[in-house]
Amino acid sequence: MSTSIPFPKPEVTLSLTLSPSPTPLEALKPEERGIRLIQLLLSCAKHTSSGNLHRADECLRQILLLASVSGDSMQRLSARFASALAIRLVKRWPGLHKALNYTQLPKQEFDQAKPLFRQAFPYLGFSYAIISHVLIRAMVGERVIHLVDLGSGDENLWIQLLRSLSCLPDGPPHLKVTYLNSNKAILEKLGPRLVKEAEALDMPFQFNPLNVSLRELTLDMLKVRSGEALAFISILNLHTLLAEDDRVDAHFGDNKNINDIKDSKQMCRFLTMIRSVSPKLLLLVEQEADHNLNRLVDRFVEGLHYYSAVFDSIDAKFGAMSSGERLVLEEMIGKEIENIVACEGLERQERHERYGRWLVRFGQGGFKPVRIWYDSIENAKQMVEACGRDRYKIINEKASLMICWHDRPLYAVSAWTC
Repeated sequence: MSTSIPFPKPEVTLSLTLSPSPTPLEALKPEERGIRLIQLLLSCAKHTSSGNLHRADECLRQILLLASVSGDSMQRLSARFASALAIRLVKRWPGLHKALNYTQLPKQEFDQAKPLFRQAFPYLGFSYAIISHVLIRAMVGERVIHLVDLGSGDENLWIQLLRSLSCLPDGPPHLKVTYLNSNKAILEKLGPRLVKEAEALDMPFQFNPLNVSLRELTLDMLKVRSGEALAFISILNLHTLLAEDDRVDAHFGDNKNINDIKDSKQMCRFLTMIRSVSPKLLLLVEQEADHNLNRLVDRFVEGLHYYSAVFDSIDAKFGAMSSGERLVLEEMIGKEIENIVACEGLERQERHERYGRWLVRFGQGGFKPVRIWYDSIENAKQMVEACGRDRYKIINEKASLMICWHDRPLYAVSAWTC
């Protein structure tokens, strides 16, 4: 059982002051150790942000006496955030940073972490069920359907979708899938798998693989044809378009418009492009967190708050004991944390935003939210109950569905139309 540590609200700055511990660090009880780790992490983030290297180094030294990648959830979380802060500090010396190979992905094959993510967290399963229901309802009566996946990389979503579409009242439609992914191996694996499934379902099928990143996508690549019922699906990747060069903001202050939302030229261009082809739906799944903040300390506090729930939910699946599977999964999550903490400018792509901000962005782009149908919500709630109603919850909020660990929203599912 993991220890629940009360985190400060994300909008509150360093309210936990660092004071000498009256008890030797090694002798602290789990709850005391958790509080001490939060104090040290927040102080380290403050010193890192202000450039006080000696104090940051001292905080890291104390953190590493308490943190452990094989300890309880708070110890493991602290180890990941401490590593991210250390990498940020080392980046002050580009030669040293490059020599230490921090810029390269670890040798572990992270593709194996994706199925582990689905096992540990049913969040994606909930999302897929909602997406499938919403699409089926929207596409009834359509004979040519064009679905564009903006990079999910998950065949589980598509197998489920193909089987659901094959059961439409008027029979299987002609289905065209445009699949975007910068990893060519994923495209080469998924294409034949979907073609085989479509043949088994006797469904007319066309697969259009695009080996490009989301930033490289252009309108002509989509090959949209007149008469197609078009829908876009983005699962945990649209936030990467929010990456901007923040140096201007850092010098002149926050770059915000009248709605208190940071401008993003890339996102504006993308939404304009998508709207120009008049899709019936754009389905979005995003982390319900606010990591797109200029100040390191602000997003560090928000990150601690968000990922503490993620690590607690990992413990509920794998237990507190050391696990090779858990380690692979947490290495993948650790790369997210590293990007949020250690990176800036275009390199910082993990810029998660809460649904309220997406509501403003999509509204500015000419989109309006679609209320997710009642039967989709009920289906998701049944899945939640099967996974344990005391752990997971679905909350209907402002035309979106919030997928929660206990009472903490972690993911938001929403649908949009022009």
